Amino acid sequence: MSKVCVFFATGFEEIEALTVVDLLRRVDVETDMVSITEERIVEGSHNIPVVMDRLLKEVDFEQVDVIILPGGGQGTRNLEACESLMEQVDAFAAAGKTVCAICAAPSILGHRGHLRGKRAIAYPGFESQLEGAEIIYEPAVADGNIITGRGMGCAVDFGLAVVEYLKGKEVKEELAEKIVFNQ
Repeated sequence: MSKVCVFFATGFEEIEALTVVDLLRRVDVETDMVSITEERIVEGSHNIPVVMDRLLKEVDFEQVDVIILPGGGQGTRNLEACESLMEQVDAFAAAGKTVCAICAAPSILGHRGHLRGKRAIAYPGFESQLEGAEIIYEPAVADGNIITGRGMGCAVDFGLAVVEYLKGKEVKEELAEKIVFNQ
């Protein structure tokens, strides 16, 4: 069974972060919401406080299969400024483990060189920061171990792409039907 960690920084985009957590938990993927701060409550970009499952310092990355980085302008900047998280992002990418990012957060992967030769997307205006990527104007783009999403309005597409990667197309399609997605 896969273990996923979604990382929350002050200013995260609530819909992007919580949608992927919700969808993964609906299909029984072990998913932890992780604060990169020293606080268990992290406030999103629209002043919505969310209670985390654990703090970054409590994560055993040897037990984690997927890292997910939600967007939000301030949230993305705060994620990228967290050196210990960025070390793990680099280690995951180097090892071929899965790293996912949506909205502004794919820019982090671009800045760190993890999108070279990959297909990817980000929030409109961030495409130039996806260094080395082939830009694909789709709601969500999966290319090997990297999954990227365009923005809040694409959060379900992004979450379903992660579900498909972890559980297969049939599970993804069953979930899409259950949540009345594109019906």
